[in-house]
Amino acid sequence: MRLAILGGSFNPVHIGHLFLADAVLTELNYDRIILVPAFQSPFKIGAEGAPPRDRMEMLTASIPGDPRLTIDNCEIFRRGVSYTIDTLMDIIMRYRPEGKPGLILGDDLASAFNEWNSPDKIAELSDIIIARRLSPDQQSPVNFPYPHKMLENEIINVSSRLVREKISRGENWRYLVPQGARHIIEDRFLYGHNGPKDFSPKNDSLKNDSFIETTVRIENDIRAAFDEWRFTHSRNTALLAWDLCRRFGLDAHKGYLAGIAHDMCKDKGDKELLRLANADGGGISKLERKKPGLLHARAAAVLVKRKYGIHDKDILEAIRCHTTGDKDMGTLARIVYIADKLEISRTEVDPELRDLCRDADLETIFTATLDNNVTQLRTRQLDISYGTKRLLSAMQKRNKQ
Repeated sequence: MRLAILGGSFNPVHIGHLFLADAVLTELNYDRIILVPAFQSPFKIGAEGAPPRDRMEMLTASIPGDPRLTIDNCEIFRRGVSYTIDTLMDIIMRYRPEGKPGLILGDDLASAFNEWNSPDKIAELSDIIIARRLSPDQQSPVNFPYPHKMLENEIINVSSRLVREKISRGENWRYLVPQGARHIIEDRFLYGHNGPKDFSPKNDSLKNDSFIETTVRIENDIRAAFDEWRFTHSRNTALLAWDLCRRFGLDAHKGYLAGIAHDMCKDKGDKELLRLANADGGGISKLERKKPGLLHARAAAVLVKRKYGIHDKDILEAIRCHTTGDKDMGTLARIVYIADKLEISRTEVDPELRDLCRDADLETIFTATLDNNVTQLRTRQLDISYGTKRLLSAMQKRNKQ
């Protein structure tokens, strides 16, 4: 997969950021853009604005349902001032991109690139893309001594600073940012916002909703309910499920929905998990009564059917089986099981397992993922559920045949 990186403060994210990302995807044929919000930009030390968590959530709320975009919180996780070389090396190690990743720079930063930390190494490890940010009256010839590509993008005359100033002055700003970011700014009164919140009644009827609209609704509900770390896991699972579905000829939209919804009951209490799981008619084992958290997958399958009207058997099976597995799992269920265990924010995953997702057949990927998961459970001396034991036994019998 060809990846490009777009870093920044995103304080807040605005339409110019997403317009630029779309231009790189369209004109340079990248498969996915990784948006990397800075904890503290070395170029904007002391700049005022929203804290990292709010900036991260504004980003995630701005791109639901678009698998071409993802967000990596590595700089926020590291804290302090982040340098591009550290982020670049981290992303290459974890994402295993096809070829060098693209690194998107604005022409307003290009002239000072030689003052960055390790510019030669950055140029060696990435394909530098210089995008137009400055208006024609501000531009001067770009004297950039490193290999690079010039992006002939249209300039969107908006900046995060402009948005912040408009909000603080009570001027018109709402459609300079994506809708998801706007709601967070209004809900949390960021950047000096003190006007009435925009209210839109919730639509609880799914009869006229398209599949994509339902997916977006689920994603927004999960983002609102979970902290940024669990939401990041859910969305990364959805992205990997999308990628694997496309590779193996399945409906990628189904994979994305199952991936985004798979952990939606992780925050439920024991009584609610038991109540929901009991509704699927599968019974409750002694181990599940002892540890109701094991039921979160079954509970999620019931909830996504009841609340969002999802009746697709493959999607429901994929959600239901992602934790314990089942010896008769279908193809989509196997893909979501893999995606849950190998998604990119799981830092403990062996890179060779991720390489399998790119090169190996589905049976090989699934078997390796299952074996790795069982080994981890045994190493941590955790109970292996009855479903996982059945699945492991079935796989072992199949391998002997």
